[in-house]
Amino acid sequence: MEINQLPQDKKIILFDGVCNYCNDKVNFIIKNDKKDVFRFVALQSETGQKIITYLGIDSALDSIILYEPGYAYFIKSEAVFRIIKHLSSSVKLLLLFNFVPTSIKNIFYDIIAKNRYNWFGKKEICMIPSEDIVGKFIT
Repeated sequence: MEINQLPQDKKIILFDGVCNYCNDKVNFIIKNDKKDVFRFVALQSETGQKIITYLGIDSALDSIILYEPGYAYFIKSEAVFRIIKHLSSSVKLLLLFNFVPTSIKNIFYDIIAKNRYNWFGKKEICMIPSEDIVGKFIT
């Protein structure tokens, strides 16, 4: 898929497609995305790599990216908190921590990102979505 073919009315989440923790969080977001705000792309995919290149990001496999076509992109904790704002879940309580400076939130983010494979494991191949959620993914 070309960059200009991405849905302009959706926020696109780029995630580590082989990370068990990341896949769990994607499933959580899908379950709590009652307003159908998000679409998902694995960072390792061809489309994911095209988006990263388009945005001018050097290396992003250890980071979540929220791309809002035609507007901006956000990484790490800033992306996480922007995603949470759109969810219909008690996880919104985490927004109470949004007052913490991004640099400090990113320290915690980086600890989890660095250890995610050791703590949660990883798959050999990217997540393959089930039929009921396949429309949420951009290939």
